[in-house]
Amino acid sequence: MEETDRLNYIKAVQCLYTIDAGFDRETMPGARSRYDDFVGTHLLQTPSIHFDGLFLAFHRHYLHQYTLALQDECDYYGPVPYWDWSKFWKDPLQAAVLDGSDTSFGSDGEYIPNRNDSIVKFPHAPEVIIPPGTGGGCLKDGPFKDYKMNLGPVLLEPQGPDGGRGFNPRCINRDISKLMAGNSRPSNLTKVLAAKDLGEFNLLIDDAASGVHTNGHFQLGGIQLDPFVSPSDPIFWLHHGMIDYLWSVWQGQDYAGRRDQVWGTGTIGNIPPSDNVTLDTLINFEVLSDGPRPVREFVSTIEGPYCYVYE
Repeated sequence: MEETDRLNYIKAVQCLYTIDAGFDRETMPGARSRYDDFVGTHLLQTPSIHFDGLFLAFHRHYLHQYTLALQDECDYYGPVPYWDWSKFWKDPLQAAVLDGSDTSFGSDGEYIPNRNDSIVKFPHAPEVIIPPGTGGGCLKDGPFKDYKMNLGPVLLEPQGPDGGRGFNPRCINRDISKLMAGNSRPSNLTKVLAAKDLGEFNLLIDDAASGVHTNGHFQLGGIQLDPFVSPSDPIFWLHHGMIDYLWSVWQGQDYAGRRDQVWGTGTIGNIPPSDNVTLDTLINFEVLSDGPRPVREFVSTIEGPYCYVYE
């Protein structure tokens, strides 16, 4: 992206913080802004949109709804960025998106010494232990340095009020980890793109050791270790843009055979047991949509409600 586009995109993201929330206070007591609508939606839907057959479809439309909000509510009509972390797997801080400049999405967090490992206990998934990185505290620099997260945490301690739905303003924090970034190396992308079907693709991107989706969050640390409210850090959207890019590339290798592929059920690890996902399975987007929408609307970037390709 050109510098002007980057600045305009960041300005539009900041604009979402100035618009009143759509959630009512009973459903999401801590929501204060339009940006919080996106965090709150992810919080409520997390048990049915991770480690299951709805993950990719939900996040594709979630990204689309976010883009529409930037356009329709904040007058942004430039390109939509994504973060190719595979180019910076040796050191994420070499990426322009993390250089702390006015055209970046911030920096590492302030360094906090003598910390213990972080333990990620995602429901019905293997426990992951992540050693401390090079930050741990509030963003040091960049356009979101003084912005607040209002919702959560849910999995991280201390948990926010009302199960993370209550008002809990605090700084955006990060803890960049070169160790975790190593799992985003290009060879792991090659492995993902060689998946024989959508089920294998999903399992590979979320593999505990080398999954490029999970480790995209893990290398950033901070609130990214809490999947319920990980969108609280605006860099979330650039990371998930990369995941959507990978899905679209994988589909494009055999578009006719892969466009309509579905797999799995609609709950994490099928706990509690749920129906197999089909193209007619409905996904709830809370206040971001006027009602549940079927998976079939989200399986292609060039058909249905979408018309976009990645460069």
